[in-house]
Amino acid sequence: MRKVESAAAAIAEAVKLCDVKVMPMYPITPSTLIPERLSEFVNNGEMDAEMIHVESEHSAASAMIGSILCGARSFTATASQGLALMFEILPIISGLRLPAVMAVANRSLSAPLNIWNDHSDSVSARDQGWIQLYAESAQEALDTTIQAYKIAESGNVLLPVMVCIDGFTLSHVYENIDVPERGEVDKFLPAFAPEYALDPEKPLTFGPIVFPDSFMEFKKAQEEAMENSAKAIAKANNDFGKMFGRKYGNGLVETYRMDDAEHAILGIGTLCTTSRSVVDKLRANKIKAGMIRVRCLRPFPKEDLQKLAKKLKTIAVIDRHISLGFEGALATDVKSALSELRKKPFIACHIAGLGGRDITEKHLEFALKQGMRKKAGGWLL
Repeated sequence: MRKVESAAAAIAEAVKLCDVKVMPMYPITPSTLIPERLSEFVNNGEMDAEMIHVESEHSAASAMIGSILCGARSFTATASQGLALMFEILPIISGLRLPAVMAVANRSLSAPLNIWNDHSDSVSARDQGWIQLYAESAQEALDTTIQAYKIAESGNVLLPVMVCIDGFTLSHVYENIDVPERGEVDKFLPAFAPEYALDPEKPLTFGPIVFPDSFMEFKKAQEEAMENSAKAIAKANNDFGKMFGRKYGNGLVETYRMDDAEHAILGIGTLCTTSRSVVDKLRANKIKAGMIRVRCLRPFPKEDLQKLAKKLKTIAVIDRHISLGFEGALATDVKSALSELRKKPFIACHIAGLGGRDITEKHLEFALKQGMRKKAGGWLL
């Protein structure tokens, strides 16, 4: 069914299709449109689900622990300070190996107070054991939410997933979307059947204290699950493509005009849409440019980037986040991933778009040409 919807509404449509049963919610801009639409679905009988009106985002994340352990497929959404308030609970959800799914409408972290888009909220949480997938369009936001449950609930993964969309730039922009039929989604995503759940007939303990003689083994198991998730992400993307006719690169990265590229712009989210236009313009001027979109920040697509980088002379990395005191976290990850290559491209790292500032074609063209001239990156103001 074709609709014209915002990416936020598209995610709500996906949650309904996934037969989610419990939704602890505390609205925060710019993710508020998601619980608003879901509350309409529940109120008018389109969803047989319970929306829990909690007193904070911390409570929303905490409530998901209980709902998933009771065997209910669960969902929440947040942004910015809301995600920061959940921070205490994020590693608990992942450490308990709960297949939660959460939408994050990316927004800057205060202070100063700013409600517009950058990636400082979710990127700051990248080390807490959550798979992170970043969408570029409303359609991808819908499709990725459906894939997220498939990935999270995979038996050799059992980790939570963040589906990240650029706040306002994507969350509030209306686009044509194709909403799948419920029966088709049911074929792709079976009913939730948790391997471990609270059951008086089969008592289990979740979250006990663990001593130094075994804590590392738990973390090692989480790391192995995160490594397993890369294949699960690729498989979910591929299987989704076969069933619905849409897929996004190999699930981990997506590229544009990279077959013979010598220079590439690398980024996350909607800035990659602008990058495509820049690549076309540079190609028209005989510059062999391409674009690499990192769709999955965790697990980081190290091997994919290494393969792409072997033929490149330059990579301009665009971060919508800064690790104050050093550089953008994406830039650090890219440089680390490529450090093993015998022949490395020149990497120019740029900070752009903080607090919702526009990233223009001029910014991206300048960033790539700076790298081509072997000049260091900087702030794109």
